[in-house]
Amino acid sequence: MTHQNDDAAATGKRARNPRNTRERLVRAALELFTSVGYHASTTPLLASRAGVAEGTIYRHFTSKEQLLNEIFRAAVRMFAAPVSDSANIGSCRERLGHIASVWREIARANPHVVKLVFVLDLDGLLDTRSRSAYGTLLDGIEAVMVIGKSTGQVRAGSARIWADVWLRLVVLVLERTAGAEWPPDHPAPQQILSSAWDAISAATL
Repeated sequence: MTHQNDDAAATGKRARNPRNTRERLVRAALELFTSVGYHASTTPLLASRAGVAEGTIYRHFTSKEQLLNEIFRAAVRMFAAPVSDSANIGSCRERLGHIASVWREIARANPHVVKLVFVLDLDGLLDTRSRSAYGTLLDGIEAVMVIGKSTGQVRAGSARIWADVWLRLVVLVLERTAGAEWPPDHPAPQQILSSAWDAISAATL
């Protein structure tokens, strides 16, 4: 007699492709971590949401914390890519506008990643690689400010401070977009993004 594996036994279906199973676990974890919280997202709950047996989690991830860190780094990469891609765009304002525009599309398509990267307090849960990835993202925004300062577009002062000011206002747009409070044609996002530029622009001095 042939025995079903634990995925099949848990779901009453044929065994899934391992890659598909991993993706289901990632989606389930992302949704649960950003809705009920990391600590409340028990492994039985994660398994139930993904439609697999609890033991299946540990065939793909060594721990719940590793699962969190892997999806966190993947989410950070989503936000870091447009920062790198903006390198050949003209002015500092145009570069920041491009970054914010792509980030807004990410927020619409993947609302949970906004909360994971920019909203949740994950202090003590992120490993060295995850902290480094997030630091690299911030460094990328700061580098845009440094170039803006060197060309007289960004006001004098700490580039890290201006990066933080700009980011805080942009994250407000991302949160409201991810929460479906502001549809694409809503005027508020553009008003806030304009204010974000005004807050750091040398032209306002």
